Amino acid sequence: MTVRKMGIKKAGKKPMKILMVASECVPFVKVGGLADVVGTLPAYLKKAGHDVRIIIPKYSVIDEKKYKIKPAVEGLSEKVGYDEERFAVKKCKNKDGVPVYFVESQRFFSRNGVYGENGYEYSDSRERYIFFCRAVLQSLKKLKFKPDVIHCHDWQTGLIPAYLKTTLKNDPYFSRTSSVFTIHNIAYQGSFPADTVVAAGFSWEDFTVDKLEFYNNVNFMKTAISMSDAVSTVSPTYALEIKDFNGMGMSRVLNSRKDKIYGILNGIDYEYWNPETDKNIVSNFSKRDASGKSLCKADLQKMCGFEAKEDAYLFGCVSRLDNQKGFDIIIDALYKLRDQNMQFVILGSGSPSIQRALQDAIRSMPNKAAAFFEYNEALSHKIYAGADAYMMPSRFEPCGLSQMIALAYGTIPIVNRTGGLSDTIVYYNHFTREGNGFVFNITYGENFVETIFKSEKIFRNKSDWNSLMQNAFDSNFSWDNSVIEYEQMYNNIIKKVRR
Repeated sequence: MTVRKMGIKKAGKKPMKILMVASECVPFVKVGGLADVVGTLPAYLKKAGHDVRIIIPKYSVIDEKKYKIKPAVEGLSEKVGYDEERFAVKKCKNKDGVPVYFVESQRFFSRNGVYGENGYEYSDSRERYIFFCRAVLQSLKKLKFKPDVIHCHDWQTGLIPAYLKTTLKNDPYFSRTSSVFTIHNIAYQGSFPADTVVAAGFSWEDFTVDKLEFYNNVNFMKTAISMSDAVSTVSPTYALEIKDFNGMGMSRVLNSRKDKIYGILNGIDYEYWNPETDKNIVSNFSKRDASGKSLCKADLQKMCGFEAKEDAYLFGCVSRLDNQKGFDIIIDALYKLRDQNMQFVILGSGSPSIQRALQDAIRSMPNKAAAFFEYNEALSHKIYAGADAYMMPSRFEPCGLSQMIALAYGTIPIVNRTGGLSDTIVYYNHFTREGNGFVFNITYGENFVETIFKSEKIFRNKSDWNSLMQNAFDSNFSWDNSVIEYEQMYNNIIKKVRR
């Protein structure tokens, strides 16, 4: 497979100062796909000539020695409600040379988990991310970085656009700063009681429908949608879905700002997800010579305790254990397919009830299914490389990166037609030999198991399967095109703010 090259700076293009604000970022801390986007997109923006930086919380799980994280600013404090919270800012550069800042707070971020522990969210999530939003804005002044655009990701950063339009409206430091808010998953909104107005330091005059108020609560995501200069989602189809029928209560708010909404497809880093150079897999391979993939399959089968059979149809899945991801569909499939010449391996963590249900299903099919309930980056590479097909029956999927990664390794996605999966996977036509995967549609009553059987017919026909694998390798979801769209969005809002 040819490595996709990052975009390069175009002549005459004016560089921008961009701050990415998020609650997670690879390689430092990862819970979901948000971390991959925040860790990768800035590298491509930097290559395009922009001064881009990242700021995230300094969780205890972040290894300071490993990433050479050093102090940047100390002795700061910020209010949450009536309490004054002390904090510091630390810094390092990631592998791409992008500066990364960390907001360190003993009270809010010195914990074993990121968002919670043992399947339960922390009870003070509201206070944690009020503090983070306020600390980010104060840190910018201390770091002497004056961004043209503050790009906020998901509800944990949703108050930043509101501060820029209210309490900081007349602050000359931010007079030329625009804000973008990206919705990675509209199901997670950060909704809290009305007294959040006081806790966050806003005026009750801002508790209105066009600003903070949402059904007598303060909803961080709704606030950001209403008050940012632009809103983006992580795929074109998801942008349409959440405005029309899958907005989780936000459709009316989104439609009130429909001229400000951009659907920009996420990309993946083909230098990192590259079977030709991947050090986590037992044998490298490429589109030109895919023979090493069979060795990766045998290695994965051995690790899972399966019989090492080349003709066993091997399925992989790397995912959060969440109802969104369609695990009820996967579990049902495991029971129905346990007598077939098929094998299944699942990697993920999350819902304890989903974990128990998976364990029960796996016990019913010994030596044919395995699950690893952890975050294990190296193992995820082995699954992407060793599996024949990839299960992704998500009930909704804003973008999805897993199907793109699977394609890069010649592993064929089987997906529900929703969100970003609709934008990336095309049903394979064995007559024309076009398409890169298999698609079913829950909405129309189409069945995941039936689609698996249809895909198996192609798998058993080696000529067809090789053509399908070649199509998978040829699929290109580099950040290059997406970066151009982000630049256009940034420029649009900068011009409007500075009129």
